[in-house]
Amino acid sequence: MRKKVAFYTLGCKLNFSETSTIARDFTDEGFDRVDFSENADIYVINTCSVTENADKRFKTIVKQAQKTNPDAFVAAVGCYAQLKPEELASVDGVDLVLGATEKFKITDYINDLSKNEFGEVHSCEIEEADFYVGSYSIGDRTRAFLKVQDGCDYKCTYCTIPLARGISRSDTLQNVLKNAKEISEKGIKEIVLTGVNIGDYGKGEFGNKKHEHTFFELVQALDVVDGIERLRISSIEPNLLKNETIDFVARSRTFVPHFHIPLQSGNDEILKLMRRRYLSNLYVDRVHKIKEVMPHACIGVDVIVGFPGETDDHFLDTYNFLSQLDISYLHVFTYSERDNTVATSLDGTVSHDVRKKRSKMLRGLSVKKRRAFYESQLGTERIVLFESENKEGYINGFTENYVKVKMPWNPSYVNTLHKVKLTNIDDDGSVRFDFIGEEVKV
Repeated sequence: MRKKVAFYTLGCKLNFSETSTIARDFTDEGFDRVDFSENADIYVINTCSVTENADKRFKTIVKQAQKTNPDAFVAAVGCYAQLKPEELASVDGVDLVLGATEKFKITDYINDLSKNEFGEVHSCEIEEADFYVGSYSIGDRTRAFLKVQDGCDYKCTYCTIPLARGISRSDTLQNVLKNAKEISEKGIKEIVLTGVNIGDYGKGEFGNKKHEHTFFELVQALDVVDGIERLRISSIEPNLLKNETIDFVARSRTFVPHFHIPLQSGNDEILKLMRRRYLSNLYVDRVHKIKEVMPHACIGVDVIVGFPGETDDHFLDTYNFLSQLDISYLHVFTYSERDNTVATSLDGTVSHDVRKKRSKMLRGLSVKKRRAFYESQLGTERIVLFESENKEGYINGFTENYVKVKMPWNPSYVNTLHKVKLTNIDDDGSVRFDFIGEEVKV
């Protein structure tokens, strides 16, 4: 009987790409992959440590696995497993915890699937996480996450990612192109480039500290790979998003006009306390440059509320800064204290009630920004890529500039591209449309 393995991924697109690669290793070893809700012999949980909530969810997910199969072997990998391996190993039901370098060798650690009395830990010193393992995810037939870079050399005072993932290092350009080609050959229409700090691509490509290639050169090379129809840049630091990249995307064959650029605060004092590598004026410049060459571009923003020292005036600076900026939506993060970060020693702790209130205000602003962006797109002609999920009788899709559309479910449209005219905004905030012509064959 073939053994069954199930996976649960917490956190970012990068984690999803790595889970997918680990899953393919299990398949190569003779395991059958099943859904996490099904009975499996081994459950693998890929953890995240970016938010406090992700830490807490881990125990709930372990309980879920145990409820489905009390005899199953439970393994934890990922960022939280690297930062706090002993803590995870002490959770009832956990048999194995693997750190940053060990997670890609998980099949070497599970010769015996019998339950352990105590969780077994294999975790390196993070300085040893200095080699690169390429990965990509194929979660559905529509979109794939392609990892191009890992780790980070930045020292933001609130962030544990350098402690969890190690130094900045990159896949070779040759291997990225090979993976992109493999993805396109599977009929997937869209690739999302992902990493911890993808604008730093090229550093450590050949195991040294140099930049062998730049992010711009990566973008240029991917644009000419046969079979890829859409390329999307995930999150990129504003100081690493150069004019040459923006101008190239504007005239690109495959890169779509959608950028996600972390801001974190609109107040320069707070940006300095966070040790971000730019001030607010650079961020304004990046947004203006994008809109100058791509007026229809979608721009998403990460922002943190409740950072130590953030007064009401500092927060209002951020709120007003974002309100006046031509951006499309926000990802709002409520600051949470993380062990071994500089921010925990800073003065001016913000109460949890105030953090919640500020988060709510920015989430409300995000709704308004998205609505205004969608309204600006009504009457325009766009190309939609339809998703594979039936959501309450509807099929969703996204335009190249990340407008979410919907129509009644029709499986024949899954993973197809169609030219449409955006007509009106539905009650749930998604956009309705009229078809223009036949399916787009690229």
